[in-house]
Parts: sequence; structure tokens; C-alpha cells
Amino acid sequence: MSGREHGHEPPPHHTAPLVAPRQSHSSDELEVVPGFERENLQGWIPELATEADVRAVIEKAFDYRGDVTVTRKDNSQLTGYLFDRRIGKNLNDSFIRLILETGKDRPAIPYSEIAAIAFTGRDTAAGKSYEAWVKKYWEKRAKGEKNISIEPESLE
Repeated sequence: MSGREHGHEPPPHHTAPLVAPRQSHSSDELEVVPGFERENLQGWIPELATEADVRAVIEKAFDYRGDVTVTRKDNSQLTGYLFDRRIGKNLNDSFIRLILETGKDRPAIPYSEIAAIAFTGRDTAAGKSYEAWVKKYWEKRAKGEKNISIEPESLE
């Protein structure tokens, strides 16, 4: 769901030029298109004072690539990856679903039952942008390394 069907507009599109103007470059130079800056949300525990706060934080949690800890109004907590959210007309009609750290359950939690959301897990995609890869490539090349291959780091 894009959110448009519920009256939410998508974020504005990135307006940077898609391709840098053609210049005379050596074959060792790369053209880099500016990317998006990602917020570092790990460790953040936002205040959920209003319905707008709840909705905004859930959207950030949905885009986050790490686990979150959801505290319900009855003080019970669930930790897992927020993989789904359904946006209804009000908080009772809207809910999130988590893939829990342990077990195969996929609980649905109404927005109205959420007291807090903490961004507790490591953002597994942090620092893995194209720009970060290019920087590592050039650092290795500057050291004189040959046959450079940048392998992904382990998630564990």
C-alpha cells in the first residue's frame, strides 16, 4: 500500500540530477550520483504524545532495517522486525505486524495499544550505501591493492 488510498502523500522525490554532466574523465574515475542520507535511528525512543506522532514513528519503524521493541499500554513488550503495517481510519483500525526475535509468531498489534517504540536492533543496512562502497574501493586502491573485491560483512 502506498498510503495514497488513506490520504497520505508519498515523500517528495529526490531532485538531484540523475547523471552528472559528461566531462573528460580517465577510465579510473567513477561518476557518483548523490544518494539519500539515512537517519541513524538505532537507540532512539521517540515520544508518542499524539496520533500523528504514533503514525510518523510507525512509518520510520517500517522503513528501519533492524529490530524494534514495542511496548504495549499493558506494559508487555515484543521485540522483532516490523514487516507490515495496515493504515486504517483511526488508531483502532490500524495495526502493525512483527516477525519476533524468537518463534514463528507474527503478532498484529493495533496502533491504539502501542505505548512506545524503541529502535533497539542494529540497522543491518547502515553504512552500506553505494557511496560507502565507492569510498572503500578508492581507499583500497590508494593502498595499491589489486583485484579489489569488497565483500559484504556478516550480519551476525
